[in-house]
Amino acid sequence: MAKRGPKPRKPRILKVTKKPGTKTPRTYKHEHDKLLLRPDVGLQPQFKPKKPPTTYRYDRSLDPALSWDINADRERGEALIARVLNAANLDEARSAAAELQRMSRPFLNWAGKAERQEFGVPTLPLFIHERLSTQAILQSVKDRKRDKQQALALFGDEDLDVSDRLLKAYTHQTNWVNRLILGDSLVVMNSLLEFEGLGGQAQMIYMDPPYGVRFGSNFQPFVRRRDVRHGDDEDLTREPEMIQAYRDTWELGLHSYLTYLRDRVSLCRDLLSLTGSIFVQIGDENLHHVREVLDEVMGAANFVGQIAFQKSSGRVSDRVDAVYDILLWYARDRDSMRFRKLFKERTLEQIETAYNYVDLPDGTTRPLARGELEGIQPLPDGSRRFRPSQLYSQTGGESSSFSYEFAGRVFSTPRSGGWRTNREGLDSLAAANRLMARGQYLAFKMHTDDFPFVQLHNIWTDVLFTAFGTEKLYVVQTSPKVLQRCILMTTDPGDLVLDPTCGSGTTAYVAEQWGRRWITIDTSRVPLALARQRLLTATFPYYELRDASRGPGGGFIYRRRHNQKGEEVGGIVPHITLRSIAQNEPPEEEVLVDRSEVESGVVRVSGPFVVEATIPTAIEVEPAAREGQIADATAETDPISRMLEVLRKSTTLRLTGNQVVTFKNIRRPARAMDLHAEGAMANGNERSVAFVFGPEHGPVTEQLVFAAAKEAYLKNYAHLFVVGFAVQPGASKLIQTCEQVVGLPATYVQATMDLVMADLLKTTRASQVFSVTGAPDVRLIQLKRKNGDGPLYRVELRGLDVFDPVTMQNDHRKGDDVPAWFLDTDYNDLVFRVSQAFFPRTSAWDNLKRALKGAYDDSVWEHLAGTVSEPFASGESRKIAVKVIDDRGNELMVVQSLDESEAER
Repeated sequence: MAKRGPKPRKPRILKVTKKPGTKTPRTYKHEHDKLLLRPDVGLQPQFKPKKPPTTYRYDRSLDPALSWDINADRERGEALIARVLNAANLDEARSAAAELQRMSRPFLNWAGKAERQEFGVPTLPLFIHERLSTQAILQSVKDRKRDKQQALALFGDEDLDVSDRLLKAYTHQTNWVNRLILGDSLVVMNSLLEFEGLGGQAQMIYMDPPYGVRFGSNFQPFVRRRDVRHGDDEDLTREPEMIQAYRDTWELGLHSYLTYLRDRVSLCRDLLSLTGSIFVQIGDENLHHVREVLDEVMGAANFVGQIAFQKSSGRVSDRVDAVYDILLWYARDRDSMRFRKLFKERTLEQIETAYNYVDLPDGTTRPLARGELEGIQPLPDGSRRFRPSQLYSQTGGESSSFSYEFAGRVFSTPRSGGWRTNREGLDSLAAANRLMARGQYLAFKMHTDDFPFVQLHNIWTDVLFTAFGTEKLYVVQTSPKVLQRCILMTTDPGDLVLDPTCGSGTTAYVAEQWGRRWITIDTSRVPLALARQRLLTATFPYYELRDASRGPGGGFIYRRRHNQKGEEVGGIVPHITLRSIAQNEPPEEEVLVDRSEVESGVVRVSGPFVVEATIPTAIEVEPAAREGQIADATAETDPISRMLEVLRKSTTLRLTGNQVVTFKNIRRPARAMDLHAEGAMANGNERSVAFVFGPEHGPVTEQLVFAAAKEAYLKNYAHLFVVGFAVQPGASKLIQTCEQVVGLPATYVQATMDLVMADLLKTTRASQVFSVTGAPDVRLIQLKRKNGDGPLYRVELRGLDVFDPVTMQNDHRKGDDVPAWFLDTDYNDLVFRVSQAFFPRTSAWDNLKRALKGAYDDSVWEHLAGTVSEPFASGESRKIAVKVIDDRGNELMVVQSLDESEAER
C-alpha cells in the first residue's frame, strides 16, 4: 500500500539538531568543464535566434541489383571509376579506389531506404524549465530564507540579469550542470550538435531503444504502475519516442524501426569523441538487424564486442525462456578507443574447478584429496593451492627452443613452439618452486593468491535484479551493475556520458555515482519524473579526489590495502605472473577502477542538474477560418486541420473515476474569430461545446484562453475545451476560474506530443491522445511566527481540481494522492528552482534521512513526504510557484503572490 502523507497540521518550526560527527551532504563539482548558456523557459517568447533544419546524408552504398532508375550513388560510383582511370598518380587512384570499395560493401536494405538519401532534423534551441539541487533543498529547509548568491552556487547557476540571459544565450560559457532533457532524442541530439557544438565530446553513449517487439510491452505510461499488459487500453501510451519504435504503429513495421534506429545512431556517432564507445542494448528478436545497421553507421571495423547479460532467472514456459539481453559495443575509432580492464574476484566455484593441486609447507606437491576438493577436509596450514599453467608459447622461435633439465629429467619444447621465457627465467622459476612435471611437459604453478581476480569476459550472469535488492522503478529498467561496467570500462571520472533513452534514469544515476558528467533524454514525461525523484533523493559514496581543485576530472585515489585475513581489499593489487618471477622483477600492479578510496563520514548527494525541453520559439495559432481562409488546408499542411482530424478520430475523453466524455459532430465553426472547432457532448443531454487549440510549438497563453472564452460565451456554447501541449500558469489559473471570470466553464485538455507525427500514426480504438488535467489547489498561509524581521509562510497542497464536464463539477484529488510536488519559494517567472521537494506516496527521502543520522529534525522528513511545506521567508520576487506531477508525468503549475496569503488562525 502506498505511503500517505501526514494530515495538514500546524507546522513545526524546523529544528536543526546537528551533532558532532553528523555527516554533511557534499557533491562533486565539474568546475573545469563549461557549457554554453541556454535560455530559461520564461524567456522563450523573446528568444529570436533560429537555425534552419539540419540535413544529414546517409553513407553512400552501391546497390548490386541492375536498375535503370536514376541513382545518385551509382553516378558517384561511376565518377570514382573515372578518377581511378584518369588519376595523375598512384595516391590519387588509391584514394578513389578506397572510397569505391567502401561504397561496394554489402548492406542491409529495407523498404523506404533506397528512396531516402538523406534526412532532415529541426534545429531547435533547448530551454531550461527547472533547476534542481539536493543541497539547495536541504539548505532551504534549514535556513528558511534563500540567500541569492548561495542559491546560485548550489544550483550551479551564475548571477546574470535578464538581458544577459537572453542576449548571451548560446554564446556565453557557463558552469557545467548535468541535464535531464524532455524531447525527441533526434531533435535534442541535433540541438546539442548545432546550437552547442558538442560534437565529439561524449565519451560514452548508452542506448536502450525499444526492441521492436509488440506495441505496449516495453514502456510505462504511469509513474506508479509497472504491470504493463500488451493491448490493454488503459495501459497504452501515446508518446512518440516510444510509439515510433513499435511496428504496430507504423505502416512499414520493422522497416520504419530500422530507419528510426539508423537516424539516431548517426547522430550518436557525431557526438562521440574519437576515443569514445557506444553500447546499444537489444533483445534477441531483432539483434541481427540492429547489428547490421550499426555495422553500416559505425563501421564494421569499429565493432568491439557483443556482451550477453542475464536479465531474469527464467519462468515456466512452453518454450526455451529468454533470460538474457545483448549489448552491442562499437567504438568511434577502434584503434583509438579508451578501455579500462575490469576484474572480478575469483569465485569459489572457479577455484574448485581449476585449482586442484597444493604446495605443502615441506616443499612437496600433490593433487588435492577428494575431501579437500569437496571442502569437507581443510587444507594443511601453510599450504598453497594452485593450478598448472602452460609454459610453452605457440610463437616461439629458435632462441626459445632448447632442452631444459628439471628434477632429473630433460624437457623439450613442442615442435611448433618454444618456452615462454629464457633459460635464466626457467632457473628462477625452479628456484621459486614454480615448476612441476606433467607427463612429458613442464608446467608453471599458478597460485590462487598470485592474483585473486579474473578479467571480466563477455557473459555477465551476476547482474540480475533480485528479490532482496533494489526494487525496479521502471518496467524495462536495466540493472545498475550493467551500466556501471560499461561506464567504468570506457570512461574516466569527469567524462561525459549520454543516454538518449532515459528510462528510469539508470545511466544518469550510475554516471552521477562515479563522478561522470551526464545528459539523458526522453520524450516521455514518466521516465523523467522517475529519474528526477531518483536523482534528488540518492546518496553515494564520496570517492577521494586526486586533485580536489579539478573535481572528478582530476581522477580518484586508489591504494593497496589488506583486511585482517590478509586479503587484497584496495584498488591497487599486485599481479604476480610468470614473467615477474622469471625476471626477478616486482609484480605489476593492476588498478581495480571500481575500488576507489572512500572518504568516511561524508554523505554525497547528486550535484545540481536541470530539466530542459525542446520548446521552439512560440508560434501562436492563427485565428479560426475566416472567410476564404485556409479553405484548402489539409491535415498535412495546417496544424488546426490536423488537430480537428485527430479529434474526430479520438472522440472519447477519459476522466477520473472511469468516466468518459464522448464528442460528436466535430467541425470548424462558421465565422469564428478565436475558436477553432465546435461539436456536441453526447453524454446525457446534448450540449454544444467549443474548442480552442494551443500553438503547435509553444504553451497555451492567458490571452488565447480569454479571447476564446469571450467568444464562446457570446455564442452560447455550454463549455470551452482548451487543448494544448503545454500551458502557462496564468492560462491554467484562468481556465480554472473561467466560469467566475467570463461566465463559461472551461477545461484544459493535455495533448500528447505524438500529434506532431501527423500521418505516421495509426489511430486505434485505444488511442488516448488527450487527457484532462487540472490545477493544483494550494493554500498559502502567513504564519504568526517570524524569521528575523519578516514573516514566515507555508504552503499546503490540498489537492488537484479537475473540472468534470459531465457532472459540471470539480473532481477533487487529495494532495497526498499525487506522485510528487515541488515548491519554488522565490519564483522569478523565468525558471522553476526547486526549494522543497515532496513525495507523498513514497518514502523516497528515507535513505538520505538515515545517511544524515539526525542532522535534521524528524518533522522535516515528515513534511517532505507530505502535503505541507516547511516554513519559509519571503524572497525578492514575493511570489511562489507550486508544481505538481500527476500519474502520467504531466506538470501542473500554479503561481501565487505572497500578498494573496491568508493569515494563520
